[in-house]
Amino acid sequence: MNLSVFYVDATLGAGGHSHAILNKLTSGILYSFDQDIKAIKQCQQRFINYQNIFLINKNFACLYDELLARKVNMINGIVFDLGLSSLQINDNTRGFSYLRNNFLDMRMNCSNPITAQYILNNYSLEELQKIFQIYGEEPKSRMIAKEIIKNRPLYTTFDLVKITDKFKNFRNNRGHSAKRVFQALRIEVNQELKCLQLALEQSLKLLKKDGIILVISFNSLEDRVVKKFFKKNSSYDLVWSSLPVQNKDLPTPALRIINKKVMRPSYEEQEFNSCSHSAKLRIAIKNI
Repeated sequence: MNLSVFYVDATLGAGGHSHAILNKLTSGILYSFDQDIKAIKQCQQRFINYQNIFLINKNFACLYDELLARKVNMINGIVFDLGLSSLQINDNTRGFSYLRNNFLDMRMNCSNPITAQYILNNYSLEELQKIFQIYGEEPKSRMIAKEIIKNRPLYTTFDLVKITDKFKNFRNNRGHSAKRVFQALRIEVNQELKCLQLALEQSLKLLKKDGIILVISFNSLEDRVVKKFFKKNSSYDLVWSSLPVQNKDLPTPALRIINKKVMRPSYEEQEFNSCSHSAKLRIAIKNI
C-alpha cells in the first residue's frame, strides 16, 4: 500500500462514491467524512473488509484539522456530493421530506442543538423572512413568515406544509409549495453554505499539484458558491491583470477548471436515478 497517496470523500452518505473510489484505488488510503453518525455506522459494515478506508464522523468543514491530526497534509483528490444523502431522504424520522409527516428536525448532525422546529418557533419575522428569501429564493417569504408566526407553535412537517399550501396558487410558484421553505430551513439548520465555503478553502490548501477536486451540487445556491470559488482561484488577480506584464510573467492561478460549462446528468442517468435531475458537476485541477 502506498502511504503517500490520499483521497477524500467529503460526503460519505451511503458510501457510493467511496465504494467507486476504492474499486479504482490500487494503492493509497481513502478518508471519508460524514457528520451523520448513522451514515458512519452503516458504512462501517459496508466497508468492513477494506483496510484502506478510514471513516471520520465530522462535518467536512473540519477536514483540514482532522487530516492534519492523522499526519496527512497533502491529498491527491477530493469529491463533494452536496445536499442530502439517500439515507437522510429515506429516513422517516429526520423531517427532511415535506411528503411525510414527522418531527421538524432537519439536522444532518443529530448532536446539533438547533432544529427546524426551534427556528420556526423562535426566529423573528425578519429572521424567517431572510432565510426563506436568501436560502430558499422564495418570493413569498414575508407572507409565509407572517403565517408561521401567526400559527405557532409548529411541531411537524405537515404543520409547516399546511401553511405553505395556502400560497401554492400564487403566480410563479414552481414545484411543491413547501420545497423552497424546506430547503431554506435545512440550509439554516446545518449552516450548509458556510461549511461548504470553509471546506473548499481547506481542500485547496490540502491538494497536491495536479490533485483533483470534484463537486456535485443540487441547487443554485450551492453551485453559485462552487462556481465563484473555482473562478476566483483559476483567474489572474485583478491587480496583476491590470499591470503591463506578459502572461508568462503572471503568477500561476491555483486551479485549472476542467469543464468550463457545468456537467449535467444524461437523460439515461436521470431515468435510472430521478434524484440526479438537478445535479451539476464541476471539476478542477490544482496547478501549483
